[in-house]
This record gives sequence, C-alpha cells and structure tokens, in this order.
Amino acid sequence: MIITTTPSLEGKKITSYLGLVSGEAIIGANLFRDIFAGIRDIVGGRSGSYEEVLREAKNNALSEMEENARKMGANAVVGVDLDYETVGSNGSMLMVTASGTAVVTE
Repeated sequence: MIITTTPSLEGKKITSYLGLVSGEAIIGANLFRDIFAGIRDIVGGRSGSYEEVLREAKNNALSEMEENARKMGANAVVGVDLDYETVGSNGSMLMVTASGTAVVTE
C-alpha cells in the first residue's frame, strides 16, 4: 500500500476516493524516561528514550490507518497528516493521530 502526504500519486491515476481513514495511538512515558528526560533538559541533548516512544506511536498510528484503508478496499492513502498531542493529567501520555484519504489507484 502506498502512503503519502501528497494529494496525488505521480504516475498513477486515482480511480476512486473511498473516504477519510485514521489511526490513533496513545502511549505513556514511564517514570524512568521522565527522570532521564528531565536530566537531559538540564544538561542539554536529545532524549533518545522519548524519541523511541514517539517513533513507536507514529508507526502504530500509521499501521492502524493503513489497516482501516485496506478494510475499505483501498490500495493507497493520500494527503496523510500526522498530529501529536500530550494527554493525561500531567501530559504524561503521548497521542499520535494519522489521517488521510483512502483511494484506489490503477
């Protein structure tokens, strides 16, 4: 399946627009990651543990979106957008939403 942020697919004709599809992932960051990220905030540098959690959430959201598109009979998703939000009482959870338009191409 082709997944793209562009509204069209170069070299392919979209024959049918099936509708909006989305996938969501909410992942909590554990206490140890929070502590080490806090240390990184003080001394500087990148937080590899948070980057890993963010990547995992993005991949889960995209996989769910793709599965929903397949169920509709699509062979591609165009116009994909990723949104990132923190949720929970202290912003301790990360929510990633992937959405796009399920289409059929030649």
